[in-house]
Order: sequence, then C-alpha cells, then structure tokens
Amino acid sequence: MLRPFKEYLEKKGLKAGDQVVYFGCPGTCTPFVELLGFAVRGMDLDQVFVPYVDESKAQKLKLVSDIGMQVAGTARISNPKAVVVMGGLSMPNVPVKMEQVKTAVEKYPDADLIGICFMSMFEKTGWLKAMEFDLLIDATINPVDVWK
Repeated sequence: MLRPFKEYLEKKGLKAGDQVVYFGCPGTCTPFVELLGFAVRGMDLDQVFVPYVDESKAQKLKLVSDIGMQVAGTARISNPKAVVVMGGLSMPNVPVKMEQVKTAVEKYPDADLIGICFMSMFEKTGWLKAMEFDLLIDATINPVDVWK
C-alpha cells in the first residue's frame, strides 16, 4: 500500500511544502497514517492527521530521527493537495458517520481524495456509493496466523 500511495502523490506532482491531510480514528488509524507519512518522508510534505473529523485537534506529522513519523504538535489545514480518508472511520461503533466525513473532505474540492482501507471496509459499509475516491487502496490481511 505504501508504494502505490507514494507513486500517486509523485505522479500528481506534489512538491515540498504541499499539504496532505489524513482523516482517521485516533489510536487505530494513527499508526497507519504514520506509516504512510514515512513512505513519503523524502517528499518533504506538510502532513497533518485529523482525529475523526475534528480539525481543531489536527496534529502535524514529524519525522523523528531513528523512530519514524510521529504525531507532534498542533497543525493548521490550509489548501491541501490531497485528503486521505482512512477506512477505520467506516467501522461500526465509530462516533462519526459517513455524511460527516464527506462534509469534512468536501471543504477541499481542489484536493485529490484518497481512500485507504483494509478488507474492503469502504465497500462493505456502502461508502463507495457515496464517496468518489481519486485513488482507493484496499489492502488485504490474509491469512492472519496467531501462534501460541
């Protein structure tokens, strides 16, 4: 999922300082956002994580030496070139609805809309009928082996 994400942003011509905003669930989506951010660290983008759709709680992603990308400090969203919706938002029992996410991302009509999910969550929850992604990455985790 990392290579196609990076390739897409590169082909779209994003350059240093351009903003990418990720909307996702705190805790469960955060490590995946940090992983995606790490994949494009060499592009020197301004990357921001928004928990759920609460932009007042937006956090900047920062490269920490010998650690990777980390959420570190408040951020302001300004004219993003890409908006990423994480599939965790479509999971049952998440305190936001698809309509809220759609309203949040529609504020940025000039940004490419990217969806990243696992196990066809956007399809299973009907989000693909309501949101038109410019890029959709749907990863599969199969099998999952658990050892004693």
